[in-house]
Amino acid sequence: MTRTLTVPAPAPDLATAYFGAELAFEVDPDDLVRDLEAGHTDGYVIVETRAPEAFAQARIPGAVNLPYRDLTAESTKHLDRNVVYVCYCESTHCNAATKGALKLAQLGFRVKRLSGGITSWIAAGYPVEGTAAPGIRCAC
Repeated sequence: MTRTLTVPAPAPDLATAYFGAELAFEVDPDDLVRDLEAGHTDGYVIVETRAPEAFAQARIPGAVNLPYRDLTAESTKHLDRNVVYVCYCESTHCNAATKGALKLAQLGFRVKRLSGGITSWIAAGYPVEGTAAPGIRCAC
């Protein structure tokens, strides 16, 4: 037996539920950049969840900085509860986006996470704003 099929694939209904749920929680950089390029920005806000110095270094155009460590009921009371907050951080090696999305969700906001973070965004050649100093790092 192959290693690939040591554990059998799930039934289609289970796979549909699993992968549908995964897509409910994440958006990929390609989908996001296509929306930005087409001007489709209604209904969501892009959120950099790392520290302000990381935001200053390199950020997705139009993103706002909401460091996950600072997210409280008081610090988010001005935010629109009718939009989805798309959180990102450095990469899959950083969990600031996950921490930020969790805090926002706990505060009653709808959230998604950008898969791959700013590192994947830059690797794909998508535009960034900021000082663009070399060496993107976690900085959360």
